[in-house]
Amino acid sequence: MTNEELQLWIEQVSRDSFGVPFRHKASFNSRLSSTGGRYFTKSHNIEINPHQLAIFGREETEKIIKHELCHYHLHLAKRGYMHRDTDFKSLLAQVGGSRYCQTLPGAKARKSLPYRYKLICTACAMEYPRKRKVDPKRYRCGKCSGKLKLLALEVQ
Repeated sequence: MTNEELQLWIEQVSRDSFGVPFRHKASFNSRLSSTGGRYFTKSHNIEINPHQLAIFGREETEKIIKHELCHYHLHLAKRGYMHRDTDFKSLLAQVGGSRYCQTLPGAKARKSLPYRYKLICTACAMEYPRKRKVDPKRYRCGKCSGKLKLLALEVQ
């Protein structure tokens, strides 16, 4: 599918599902890896991940298009267009869009960093595991308000 065909498809979905025309640019972006699509609030353009179409087909991609069009139409109407907003959630359910896209096979899973540091209270020995290095002089123990000491842990 070309960008022109995608543009026509999104315009059609917008008219059929929302009753309002889509008047901006739609295109594929093959660099998207962990998302099905995205809406740009400044330009009002929409990008769709072509891998979603190739792997999961037109039906799943249309749900992604509806998701992005919810952002688009709500933002232009100056209503709650973010994922956490009630307007967004209700419109998405009304038009049958997907809240999350399916994970692409072979996509890297997000790996959380192991705890590399530990803050230890010098008074009560309470431990606070940390992923990032912090200045212990800026903090106190939450349990007894004692001074904290920073320890660096070995990472396997």
